[in-house]
Amino acid sequence: MKNKALVLFLFILLKFVLQYIAINQAYELHRDEFLHLDLGNHIAWGYVSVPPVTAWLSYLIISLGKTVFWVKFFPALFGALTIWVVWKIVEALGGNLFALSLSALCVTLSALLRINTLYQPNSLEFLLWTTLFFTIIRFVQSQENKWLWYTGFVFALGFLNKYNISFLVLGLFPAMLLSKQRKLFANKQFYLVLLVTLILIAPNLWWQYQNDFPVIWHLNTLSKTQLVNVNRMDFLKDQLLFFSGANLVLIAGYISFFLFEPFKKFRFLLWTFIFVILTYFYLKAKSYYAIGLYPAFIAFGAVYLENILKKGRKQYLRPVLLLIPLAIIIPIFSVFLPVLSPQKIVENPATFQSLGMLTWEDGKEHSLPQDFADMQGWKELAALVDKAFEDVSDKSATLIHCDSYGMAGAINFYTNQTYTEALTLDADYINWYPLDEMIIENVILVQGPWDDDPKRKKETPLFDSISLIGKVENEYARDKGTSVYLLKGAKMDINTILKEEIHNRKFPQ
Repeated sequence: MKNKALVLFLFILLKFVLQYIAINQAYELHRDEFLHLDLGNHIAWGYVSVPPVTAWLSYLIISLGKTVFWVKFFPALFGALTIWVVWKIVEALGGNLFALSLSALCVTLSALLRINTLYQPNSLEFLLWTTLFFTIIRFVQSQENKWLWYTGFVFALGFLNKYNISFLVLGLFPAMLLSKQRKLFANKQFYLVLLVTLILIAPNLWWQYQNDFPVIWHLNTLSKTQLVNVNRMDFLKDQLLFFSGANLVLIAGYISFFLFEPFKKFRFLLWTFIFVILTYFYLKAKSYYAIGLYPAFIAFGAVYLENILKKGRKQYLRPVLLLIPLAIIIPIFSVFLPVLSPQKIVENPATFQSLGMLTWEDGKEHSLPQDFADMQGWKELAALVDKAFEDVSDKSATLIHCDSYGMAGAINFYTNQTYTEALTLDADYINWYPLDEMIIENVILVQGPWDDDPKRKKETPLFDSISLIGKVENEYARDKGTSVYLLKGAKMDINTILKEEIHNRKFPQ
């Protein structure tokens, strides 16, 4: 027992160390991280981009000082807890130290290394998917209703974190109906759990209803701007890459439901996996949406392999299985993670090209992976905004109006000014304009490189003067060329103009 606890502690320690050394100092926070952090300043039961749990975590991070350390701490923590839950699944399935170590190693050296470097809902999402598998496994083993209650609570928390967990449940129900586990639907406690779970998520559902279901608008936007470029075959190919060091263990896990007697009662979980994958495949979902499926199946595979290799010469294959994840991940560690500086990647792009990492959501090839380019140029942008503020006398009447949520969030994180919040008509920021609390006299306008009005013809009649403060020059930034303008002396009612624009954006004709 002491040996197992020590090994688990070492894996968790390794996880935290890897997450903090996995990011080169040349990189800043990711554009999505800024948005998620700003949610903490506007606590509500729902948002356009995500459900409320991320905002609660962001509020905690802000309370702790809003430093990069704490921003990176929580995804690392959720990654470590994912290892712990997989460890508990292995124990529940009867695995010993080899299976525990193999599963922990496979989960540690996987795509979760990259996922857990970013402050996004995904790290908690995949932890909760894995935990949901664990509670279901324990219910099947014990038939104790307390595990149903745990399952309901985990789903509710997962739903309030990211709606994707609904796809897991949508795959789980038909899988259970096709198996002996259909007896669950005759359990009266099951329906009470469903009712309580619905009550737990009801505040968010009510918020969606009150706000005309912005999640539908958000999904439509994703479909038109991002998912339209998703290739279904790339989705399947990526499934082999996420846990490439664990593919053998995963295959063992899949076949164990047919060949290993103790696991046959869990075969419905394999059908769940298939249903979810097929659903995502049909919907052209982003490939990483399915990552939460794999950790639990790694646990099944590790226990099955431990049983196969427990006798005679087969035992000597155990070290080989432990070395496979290391042999596969170590050579590509600096490719999947932002370990190399942008300059080194640009100078040596071959590996990144061969893995398709230079192809962005627009379907085109660029000099850096998209996620890496999303971590460049933000400090420079914030410095330009600070420079603009130096030339403003009435700072409290000055609005920072940006082209995108990445720009607004980055300015809010890196700026030195404390007078006003950077905002945009993009994502959740559209709901935060203080148009009833301030009279806008000046605007610091932040326009992306795609701007088609560099002479500001649209704004010229509205202000006494317009000046270009500067542009983002970082050649590695995704938004290189972003311009910052200072618009001084409003000649018209800017508040009313913005209110109309916000209304038209929310309710297009």
